Amino acid sequence: MKKKLTLKEIEEKLHTIEERNHPFLKEIKHDERKGAQKLLDRWYKNLEFRSLAAEKFYEMTALERKLRQEGFSLIAGIDEAGRGPLVGPVVAAAVILPEDFSLIGINDSKKLTAKQRGEFFEKIKEQAVAVGVGIIGPREIDAVNIFEATKKAMLAAVNSLPVNPDFLLVDAVKLQTPYPAEAVIKGDSKSISIAAASIIAKVTRDKIMLELDKEYPHYQFARNMGYGTREHIQAIEKYGITPHHRKTFSPIKDFFN
Repeated sequence: MKKKLTLKEIEEKLHTIEERNHPFLKEIKHDERKGAQKLLDRWYKNLEFRSLAAEKFYEMTALERKLRQEGFSLIAGIDEAGRGPLVGPVVAAAVILPEDFSLIGINDSKKLTAKQRGEFFEKIKEQAVAVGVGIIGPREIDAVNIFEATKKAMLAAVNSLPVNPDFLLVDAVKLQTPYPAEAVIKGDSKSISIAAASIIAKVTRDKIMLELDKEYPHYQFARNMGYGTREHIQAIEKYGITPHHRKTFSPIKDFFN
């Protein structure tokens, strides 16, 4: 008589299976234990999740596939992080991915957890043909306004690429550049290159804010990343502003009027 596998052994075995018609799945389906059925249900749900994620990934390569058919190969996705916060820089990233790039689950950085962003950040850096970053600080943001500062950060990111792109896919912003470009509304959920840039920009900016948190712990930058949360505003009222606050942003500018 065949020895019945433990639930742990079943779980380990299921981790190695990717095909829906694998004979082991039929075997577990006839296992009367509730724990075995829960493991099987979880496997099917994970399979469905992976399938949907793979479909989404393929959809997000449509713009890049179209451009490659037109003869472009070094396609840079461009996005920014930090337009809305009261503190810190606006950070932009430009990312050129290889044609065979694969990272199932990648999406707009705002829809990912901090842990997922950190993991994807490393994988994008490993696989990318090129990555460029542009950072514009709060004094310059105050001097030229956040929209102009954002464009400046994006151009700086493009200029810092170690190779020249031959096409730019930009999230919702029209840039004046020597390269052909397309502004894509909600591009971080439509283009794999822009999504990758959004992750690089967001993680880079978060690291800056974590360092500022060490210097100015009263403002809880590690929690709010510079956004105007109630605790952040209360800290401003109690301690004033730091050199990293944007003086032209409400409610900070109200303190100077």
